[in-house]
Amino acid sequence: MMRTGTGFGDAGMPLRVDDVMALLSHVATVKGMKAAVANSGRGAMLTGASAFVGGMLGGPPGIAVGGALGGLLGWMTSGQFKSVPQVLMELPAAEKQKLCAEAMAVVRNLDWTDAAQLIALVMSNSALTEKVLGVLTTYLAHELKAQITYAE
Repeated sequence: MMRTGTGFGDAGMPLRVDDVMALLSHVATVKGMKAAVANSGRGAMLTGASAFVGGMLGGPPGIAVGGALGGLLGWMTSGQFKSVPQVLMELPAAEKQKLCAEAMAVVRNLDWTDAAQLIALVMSNSALTEKVLGVLTTYLAHELKAQITYAE
């Protein structure tokens, strides 16, 4: 049998998504990462709902006023920065799997039994830490179209 990140078993076993997500959250916390994820869908929904309510209450002029207010509200709530661990927790399962698959390319050859051990192994090696950070940054920027900031 081969030793994998999931314990003893064949290499085809499911990967430890929870361990890798804990590692990514830890790296993001250490680096003080925050991300503003584009919420164009939420802004459009606010604008549409406001225009609908405005139209119901005020007729055609109400549509214009409601749409304008909804657009303003959508713009004001867009681009709010959240901690990257929070963003990671809110990811759908399919997105977590995708991110973990990318991160596994970096930690695939490590031998760990739980998240704490994986975190210790990666954080003790600055080259590995930077590679994991690179995977996370690339994913946030390209897949989620997020703007990323780091703590000073």
